[in-house]
Amino acid sequence: MTTVLEPAAVESLQASFLGDVIRPGDATYDDARMIWNGHIDRRPAVIARCRGVADVIAAVRFAREHDLPAAVRCGGHAVAGHALCDDGIVIDLSSMTGSRVDPLAQTIRVEGGCLGEHLDRESQAFGLATTGGIVSHTGVAGLTLGGGIGHLMRKFGLSIDSLRSCDVVTAEGELLVASEDENPDLFWGLRGGGGNFGIATSFEFQLYPLGPTVLAGMLAWPMDAAPEVLRFLRDFVADAPDEVGIMGNLRLAPPLPVIPEELHGKPIVALVPIYAGSLEEGEEALRPLRNLGTPAVDAVVPKPYVAHQKMFDPALPHGRHYYWKSHKLGPLDDDVIDVVVDRAGQITSPLSSIPIFTQGGAVGRIPEDATAFPNRNAAHDINIVASWMPDEPEPDRHMEWVRGFFGALEPFSKGVYVNFTNDDPAERVRSGAYNPEQWSRLVSLKAKYDPTNFFRFNANIPPGDGR
Repeated sequence: MTTVLEPAAVESLQASFLGDVIRPGDATYDDARMIWNGHIDRRPAVIARCRGVADVIAAVRFAREHDLPAAVRCGGHAVAGHALCDDGIVIDLSSMTGSRVDPLAQTIRVEGGCLGEHLDRESQAFGLATTGGIVSHTGVAGLTLGGGIGHLMRKFGLSIDSLRSCDVVTAEGELLVASEDENPDLFWGLRGGGGNFGIATSFEFQLYPLGPTVLAGMLAWPMDAAPEVLRFLRDFVADAPDEVGIMGNLRLAPPLPVIPEELHGKPIVALVPIYAGSLEEGEEALRPLRNLGTPAVDAVVPKPYVAHQKMFDPALPHGRHYYWKSHKLGPLDDDVIDVVVDRAGQITSPLSSIPIFTQGGAVGRIPEDATAFPNRNAAHDINIVASWMPDEPEPDRHMEWVRGFFGALEPFSKGVYVNFTNDDPAERVRSGAYNPEQWSRLVSLKAKYDPTNFFRFNANIPPGDGR
C-alpha cells in the first residue's frame, strides 16, 4: 500500500517547483518509478523530478517538513535500487543533464543527472576525456561518489582522482561547495563515501587529451582456454604500461555478428583492452594479446572512444532483472583462477556475466588516505552478475549461482568496491568497503553533515559510532 500524501501538501511543493511532481495515479507514475534494475519494484509516495538546484533544495526541505524517507535518483543504476524507496519521496535529478566544457582549462562541469554518455560526448567534442564507467547509461553521480572505476583508470586514475569540486545540497537543504579549498573535509568524504553526505548537484572534472579514435575492442576464446587466458592477464598487467586498460569477462557468447555462429550460446572467456595513447604504440603494446593462442574473436580495432564506452550497453539494458555480488582481489593466482573457471562453467543464464576489472597504474599511486576509496593496491574487482528476463519462472536459481560463486571466492577477498555492494550486510560495508581509519573519519563526517541519517538509501554510513 503506497502512502498517499494530502493533496494540499503536494500542491505546496508543486507551487515552488519548476520540475514535475509525480504522484501515484498520475499517468507517468509507473514509468517514473522504473530504474535500470527491473528486479526492483518500489512505490514512492511522490517523485520530485528536479530541474535545478532550487528544486533539489525544495524537495529536501519538503521531505524534512513531512518526515518522509528520501531516496535520491541520478542515473538510477545502483543494482540494489538505492534510487527508489517505498512510501517516501524520490528526489530525482535525471532531468538535470546540463554540462559545460572549458577547453582551455581542460575541465568539464556536469549536472547531477548526467549519464556517462553525456560526459563522454561533450568532452570528446574537444578531444578530451576522463575516467567514466563501462556502460554509457550509468549515472556520473553514483559512479563518482563511490570512486569511479572504468576503462581509463590505469592511465588517469579513478573518477574521483580527476574530481575538482562539487556543489552539494545538504540534509538541511543548504547548498555548499566542496573542493580542496572549500569544505575540504566534505570533499574528502564525497570521494568514495557515496551519497551519504548530501546530494551532489554538479561535478567539475579535470579532462585529459584522448581520442577521438583509440585502439580498443574485444578478443575472445572458447572457455577451455580460460585458465591460460586468465594467467596471461595476471602476468601481462604486472608490467603493462599505464596506457593499457584491460578487463576480462566470462559468459555464454551472445549472438553478435562479431562472434562466430558456432560459438553462440557457448561459454567463452574474453579480454577487453583499450590503449590510451597513439594507435601505433597501442598496436605494439597489445600485440601479445593477439598472439595468445588463436583467438576466436579479434575485434580490437581503431574506433571512436565513445563507441568503446557503449560496447557493453546492449548486454546490460534497462528493465532486465539483475543481481550481483562482488570482491576485490589480488593478482589472479592459480587457486583464484580455478574457482573462477569452475564457477563460470556453472552459469545459469545466457544473460549473466563475470567482468573482471583491472586496477594498477595510476589508481595505486594515489595515497590511501587522500580519498575515501580503499584498497588501491588491489589488482582486480570481480563482479558476479546474474541477469534474466522479467518473465523468468525460476529467478532464485540465478541468485543462488551468484551467492555460491561469491562464497567460493571469499577466502581470497580483499574487500569490496562500494558501488558493487548490493544486499551486503552493514558489517561488510564497514569493514570491506573502507579501512578502519577511513570508516572512523566517514562516521565523523556523517555526524557533522547528516546527523539524522536523512540520506540512508545507500551503502549506509550511520552517524554515531558506526555500528
